[in-house]
Amino acid sequence: MFFPGRYGYRGSNFEQTYRCYPASSFNKPHLEAGDKVIMPQSALERLSSLHIQYPMLFELHNGATERISHCGVLEFVAEEGTIIMPCWMMQNMLLQEGDIVRVKSATLPKGTFVKLQPHTTDFLDISNPKAILEKTLRNFSCLTAGGTIMVAYNNKQYYIDIVEAKPASAVCIIETDCEVDFAPPLDYKEPEKPQRPVVPARKAISEDQDANVEDEPKFKPFTGSAKRLDGRSSEQAPEVASATVPARSAPTDSDKRENKRAAAPSGASTSTRQRTGKLVFGSSASNKKEAQAQKEPAV
Repeated sequence: MFFPGRYGYRGSNFEQTYRCYPASSFNKPHLEAGDKVIMPQSALERLSSLHIQYPMLFELHNGATERISHCGVLEFVAEEGTIIMPCWMMQNMLLQEGDIVRVKSATLPKGTFVKLQPHTTDFLDISNPKAILEKTLRNFSCLTAGGTIMVAYNNKQYYIDIVEAKPASAVCIIETDCEVDFAPPLDYKEPEKPQRPVVPARKAISEDQDANVEDEPKFKPFTGSAKRLDGRSSEQAPEVASATVPARSAPTDSDKRENKRAAAPSGASTSTRQRTGKLVFGSSASNKKEAQAQKEPAV
């Protein structure tokens, strides 16, 4: 329902259009430290007749750019038809001096979580940015996701984006415990990883070949296990040092006769040789008999 009048109020809600002007034009620099505006006396009269919840919160709408933000009110001393706003708020809403802005009363839930993103990394270089932020937000009534706030410290202005807000896109931060999280600053750059030196192709191939050669098993002389001719273990020490036997050709008739004599039992010496298990090529007794037979003349 629309009530006709010079201020255009609608039903039980407050809604009015004003021409906006920056706080610097009216010598009110203290407005820059928060999100509160100064409205005319007629707005207070109308708000008093409505059932407006406290604290008084308002939605600001720039119809030319469709930018929306929220604010509180500090005083009702502005000239009729005008509203005085912080400069950073006008910049955030893309408003110029004398532009038309629509002001509407709003009810916002208590904020439980906000995510902030500084524009520059130098904000994190402050000795205690959390304390500075808490002190600044005491002058704010609400926060709107997608908007930007300004934090003044040590004669310098730091701009911070409102990336996210819960439980709604616009929340009230008066008398509430709100969790705050930070996103990396807009100008933050990841540290560059050290690059590995580029190795020429020929050098890389030669290095791979050298690595392969080193991995191959090398020949080690005089390794392995030994075996004996008599079948006994090589770890058992021999009773008599063995002599090197030269390779022989096919056995002759005399060799066969000597082998037969050696194989026949001939007393204690033969039994001793069988017990030791060694290879014997002839005996001293048979050698003497053969020598005497050669000396005697044939009959």
